[in-house]
Amino acid sequence: MHGDSTTNGPRDESIAGDRATPVDAAEAAPTSEGPKEGTVADSLADAQAEAARLKDALLRTAADYDNFRKRTRRELEEARRNGREDLLRTLLPVFDNLERAIQSGQRTSDVKAMTEGLTMVGRQFTDALGREGIARVATVGRAFDPSVHEAIQQVETNEHQAGTVIAEVQPGYTQGDRLLRAAMVVVARGKSSDTGNGESTEEPAN
Repeated sequence: MHGDSTTNGPRDESIAGDRATPVDAAEAAPTSEGPKEGTVADSLADAQAEAARLKDALLRTAADYDNFRKRTRRELEEARRNGREDLLRTLLPVFDNLERAIQSGQRTSDVKAMTEGLTMVGRQFTDALGREGIARVATVGRAFDPSVHEAIQQVETNEHQAGTVIAEVQPGYTQGDRLLRAAMVVVARGKSSDTGNGESTEEPAN
């Protein structure tokens, strides 16, 4: 009897220990709900922070673009204004000389002297435009070119080849490859045949 009780004692303790192990493991295991809720909250916070950052960057970009657009417009307006001022400074001496020529013509009856003065002013005007890269369109004696000429009249003539500019009514000007104003010209046209289709136009004799 004594030997049996000694043998059963350790077995009971082992069984009790084995039964306690699952209970302790269950109590020690963390619940799965806690970490999931924390992860979702953290992701949402990160997404909101990123959205706020992107919104701020977008607003800054829009403000920078608006400032750039305004600055560019001011610079273009200033460049155009400076260009006009430079051209006017170039032309003002021409106008001064033209005014002097008019005043001189009012005090003299010498037509030749007045004509020479006006010719000089015209030459000065052409030179001033040339310094600005503006050239007068060549007309008389040239073949009609619709890209720089505007024909306002055609004249039948045998003295010039058809399509040739024979007179200039208003000068045209170019600046580099850009046409500022087309020249108004008169263009030659070949005379039509008196015989029409080759048959005689004379009335037959009675």
